[in-house]
Amino acid sequence: MDRIIQNRLTARMIFFLLLTLSLQVSAQADRKYVRQGNKEFEKEKFAESEISYRRAIDKNKSASDAVFNAGDALYKQKKYEDAGKQFVENHNMNEDKSKKSASLYNLGNSFLMSNKIKESIDAYEGSLKLNPENMEAKYNLAYAQDLLKQQQQQQQQQKEQNNKDQNKDQKDKQDNKNQNQNQQKQQDQQQQQQQQTISKEDADRILNALANDEKDVQEKIKLAKASKARVRTIKNW
Repeated sequence: MDRIIQNRLTARMIFFLLLTLSLQVSAQADRKYVRQGNKEFEKEKFAESEISYRRAIDKNKSASDAVFNAGDALYKQKKYEDAGKQFVENHNMNEDKSKKSASLYNLGNSFLMSNKIKESIDAYEGSLKLNPENMEAKYNLAYAQDLLKQQQQQQQQQKEQNNKDQNKDQKDKQDNKNQNQNQQKQQDQQQQQQQQTISKEDADRILNALANDEKDVQEKIKLAKASKARVRTIKNW
């Protein structure tokens, strides 16, 4: 029994020894890629440094420095949204206040470059709560607040201009409507006058026609009388 227990303890010790050795090798590998990424970053080879940092993360998922540095490399490549995701992940991985503050500060920069001004202000304020002495965060917070104020003023001016344009459009439409109504009214009046003129002309024509008919009748009557008179004057001898 003692020999069995001793064998089990030996197996466990070997397991933990191998696990510890594996973790050490993994840690050494991720630090190797982090150092390589740092060298590439200093040479402004940001795409290459990103790849090195990601290799370090593949070797050690808890390598928070590699996650943070990958965010920096993405930021330098102007991939601000992807960089922001790395800084959020780094913030969640760390318990150290100074590191959490740094990740929020860089997150604020990523938001600011993406023109997400309100989000950047929230990130800078969160960074300063964790590290009130971060002067760069204070400066960038003030800058973002000024930008937001200018943006709001521009939006208000645009809104007022849109209201003016809308009111002008409505006034123009009403003016056009009134003008169309006046033109239609004038056309109706002209049409009525034309109808009245035509009616008068028609009446004159009718009167003239009647007068002509009456003359024709009178002529016919005269001819008939003359014809009868001639018949009466003829005698057969």
